[in-house]
Amino acid sequence: MTHLMPSRGTPVPDLLDWIEGQWPFGDRHPVKVETFHDGDQLVVRCELPGMDPERDIHITVEGTILKISAERTREERDDRHSEFQYGSFVRSLNMPSSADPDNIEADYESGILTVRIPQRESGSSKEIPVARRER
Repeated sequence: MTHLMPSRGTPVPDLLDWIEGQWPFGDRHPVKVETFHDGDQLVVRCELPGMDPERDIHITVEGTILKISAERTREERDDRHSEFQYGSFVRSLNMPSSADPDNIEADYESGILTVRIPQRESGSSKEIPVARRER
């Protein structure tokens, strides 16, 4: 599961990345992702060239998990050589607890999927009283 935070830059992937991805057999993930903040929004951009966004790309939210899935189908031809990746691709990303899942927006342009996740205002901290239990 990919966290929406900077990579530690270590040569060995996180265990969950290894399980979800293709490492050590190829790229860690067939869907390349970048994240950054733009004002009060978290922005997730994915390289998904050659897709029909209405047919091939699906985005779901379960709790704090943003799941981006896509499918690229092979055209029926007698090609002798192809380096394209076909099939289903899935990326699951942990969103911060301040994410507002009801107002997420997504658009697709020039092979790039952009997902904008608004952040709720973080409330002030609240102290929790600790009660003494008598035995």
